[in-house]
Amino acid sequence: MSDTQRRAASAMRWASRHDEWTRQRLDPALRRGGERQSRFSTISDLEIERLYGPWSWAGDVDGHPSGAGGATAVDHHGDPLRSGRWDDFDPVRDVGLPGDPPFIRGIHPTGYRTRLWTMRMFAGFGAAEDTNDRFRQLLAAGQTGLSVAYDMPTLYGYDTDDPEAEGEFGTCGVGVSSLADMEVLLDGLPLDRVSTSMTINSPAAPIWAMYIVAAEKSGVSREQLEGTTQNDILKEFVAQKEFLFPPGPSMRLVTDTIEFGAQELPKWNTVSISGYHIREAGSTAIQELAFTIADGMAYVEAALERGLRVDDFAPRLSFFFNSHSDFFEEIAKFRAARRIWWKLMTERYRAENVRSTWMRFHTQTAGVSLTPQQPLNNLTRVALQALAAVLGGTQSLHTDAFDEALAVPTAEAALLALRQQQILAEETGVANTVDPLGGSWFVESLTNETERQVWRYLDEIDRRGGMVAAITEGYPQREIGDAAYRYQREFDAGQRRIVGVNAYRDESEAPTVPVLSVPAGSLERHLARLERTRRERDAAAVDAALAGLREAASRPGTSATNLMPHFIRCARAYVTLGEQCAALRGVFGEYREPVAV
Repeated sequence: MSDTQRRAASAMRWASRHDEWTRQRLDPALRRGGERQSRFSTISDLEIERLYGPWSWAGDVDGHPSGAGGATAVDHHGDPLRSGRWDDFDPVRDVGLPGDPPFIRGIHPTGYRTRLWTMRMFAGFGAAEDTNDRFRQLLAAGQTGLSVAYDMPTLYGYDTDDPEAEGEFGTCGVGVSSLADMEVLLDGLPLDRVSTSMTINSPAAPIWAMYIVAAEKSGVSREQLEGTTQNDILKEFVAQKEFLFPPGPSMRLVTDTIEFGAQELPKWNTVSISGYHIREAGSTAIQELAFTIADGMAYVEAALERGLRVDDFAPRLSFFFNSHSDFFEEIAKFRAARRIWWKLMTERYRAENVRSTWMRFHTQTAGVSLTPQQPLNNLTRVALQALAAVLGGTQSLHTDAFDEALAVPTAEAALLALRQQQILAEETGVANTVDPLGGSWFVESLTNETERQVWRYLDEIDRRGGMVAAITEGYPQREIGDAAYRYQREFDAGQRRIVGVNAYRDESEAPTVPVLSVPAGSLERHLARLERTRRERDAAAVDAALAGLREAASRPGTSATNLMPHFIRCARAYVTLGEQCAALRGVFGEYREPVAV
């Protein structure tokens, strides 16, 4: 008997047994009492069936990188996900083994048995000294990677003493105005042994240059540096809105960093393509995945247009996802993400290096799910979201602190969030086997359906001319807005229940959680360093570095040069972030988002 005949025979046995079970077990149970009056669907509004079995595995996935411009769809080895025939499902082919294409079960054959995920707690507040102290505490407590949060003036490219920055210093991250701040921020940290992630986007290039120069001055070469700059400007236009320059110049800056990293920093991830903020803006899990992958496609295509080979830069692309509260949907999202990216990189972009086809990602638990009401409930939310990320195969993880709905976490809350990861790693057994949910009828079916829905979005974005064109016309923004509105209506109607908010409320409870504030004297210390930096630096070197940056930024089209060497020259001269961004604003202009209609 052939494999196809065996699967057909198995299908008949399952169909017969399912019909018998429905008559003998299910129908009498429903007649006796029925089911709860609940909304049995994911947050993305995918209907959840009562029961899953092998008949649930197929799902007509349009699993093809069809591409704009008439590219021919590719048949994925006769993938039953497109055929809709569950009896065609072949676990060897369609799920595979860890470390093998299509990587749905993970990119490494041993999972976490060789190496646990990186525990990378996001931290940053006040002056550079304050955050340096927090980093030292977290490293001493067992954290295995650094992650820098910057304050709003830094994210918008302003110096702290700029009138536009008034009142915003250090409240949502650390303030960095020049190399002098970066040197204090990184003082004494083992940059040659610990990787660093930096959440910075529009000013990512000059901030990265400051990091590189500070590391080199401390004796760590570029070749040794490991880490990630978020540097995902497209998701700023879609969701977070911390953009400075129009899309064209913004994409040029990202492409400059990709090119420079490929040539100079072999261990650095130059772009962390981020769905996290798309999800925080109100998207569904499916939209998060689709729009993030579409952003990644845009960066790949921009680098290819620059003349880079895909295998020269793609192995250093990484992703950043949200892990929300719908436990199984999140696991399915992570698993589907790897399969989709593998298909795109092999079939559309013709990558030959297997590492180019890996989707490596960092995960953060869902900040938007945290509630100021009954804030200790957030401990449970975060633990389950973190578990979903681990079961989905994340490479790196940040767990939100329970008090983050109120303020930047206290040291005690941040330590407790780290301990949640350590308990998962050391006490639960979830890291003992690879992809423990692989083969689950429910999880595999939900993974397939997630992929099918994502391909629909990717095909629509291709039809609109790619992600930059889609963003310019507001397509993903509208889709996210519609999803957020639907969810809010379901919440208001009680169909989506949040414990402590619209379910199990305690009207007498008032938050008593202590919150963190910027330490007294931090602003004054930062401003004194900024004033001293401007007074003591070489004014001629500053003027020359800024003139070189402006001239290089002004070169159009094919005569354009990579701006990263100019940012490094500016960093060495202690040119401030605000001065560099002002020079770029003078050349590129500022972006004003059109009014949505």
